[in-house]
Amino acid sequence: MKLNGSEIIVECLKEQGVDTIFGYPGGAILNVYDALYKHSDEITHILTSHEQGASHAADGYARATGKVGVCFATSGPGATNLVTGIATAYMDSVPMVAITCNVTVPLLGRDSFQEIDIAGVTMPITKHSYIVKNVKDLAKTLRNAFRIAKEGRPGPVLVDVTKDVTAAECEYSPRVPKPVDRITASIKEEDIDKAVTLIKKAKKPYVFVGGGAVISEASDELKKFVEKVDAPVCDSLMGKGAFDGSNERYTGMLGMHGTKTSNYGVSECDLLIVVGARSQTVLLEILRNSLRMQRFCSLMLMQLRLTKMSGQMHMYSEMLKRFLRESMIS
Repeated sequence: MKLNGSEIIVECLKEQGVDTIFGYPGGAILNVYDALYKHSDEITHILTSHEQGASHAADGYARATGKVGVCFATSGPGATNLVTGIATAYMDSVPMVAITCNVTVPLLGRDSFQEIDIAGVTMPITKHSYIVKNVKDLAKTLRNAFRIAKEGRPGPVLVDVTKDVTAAECEYSPRVPKPVDRITASIKEEDIDKAVTLIKKAKKPYVFVGGGAVISEASDELKKFVEKVDAPVCDSLMGKGAFDGSNERYTGMLGMHGTKTSNYGVSECDLLIVVGARSQTVLLEILRNSLRMQRFCSLMLMQLRLTKMSGQMHMYSEMLKRFLRESMIS
């Protein structure tokens, strides 16, 4: 069927299961809002008071639901107002797709009214940024944007669409999105066995919890694991809530804004078990504190939960796997 660019954007959002959008309209994106209005019974649009609020709302929506957050903004200042929310999503690994509109293709690069290279502006704080100048590329670009936002380490993707593309027409064929599978080819049973051996030998283990345990909804499994290894627990700001803060094993947050107990504990333990956090970040924190730790073992439990699968959470809950790395620090 033949649709214009604005209608293709709405249809692609429906393909991806989007039911809520946060945004603020403006001249360049009005065509998209006209198309969205016709589907108001299928997609709810939340009008924010400012574009920054739209990006933060999309970020919060993604954290709360596990779905990809979506926000809209118009050209120029509308687009740049999204930057802080996009940066937040990037730093905290939150899946988001930000859709902006720009001036028409002939006016690009001419310092036109409210023209800005938003794809270039957001390049350091997105997993990928696109500018669509041909309506035939629009559907493919949007599908890629959602795939990139969800796969691997989640994060934001920006799609900038010129205004003439939103009005141009082309053939559109709906597609069912393929599930985003977690890459598990590098996981080896012997690595898991090695980690189990390290845990059994440890006399002073310590557990550090990151945001991955929250995203994976692994609180129950984490509690059982901690009881089994009989270890104290600290966490990052992103990891808060995964482990009960009132539990007697909990020592507080790790790092420069953390507690003395947690920082000393990590420095003095003989095995650090990292659950749902990036090992590089933890390693840097440890090196700041002390070089006395004998071994560094990380269990990346990003797929702890085997149940409660959903399309958007597929990447985290498809299977139970443990990512391990052992490093000598002495």
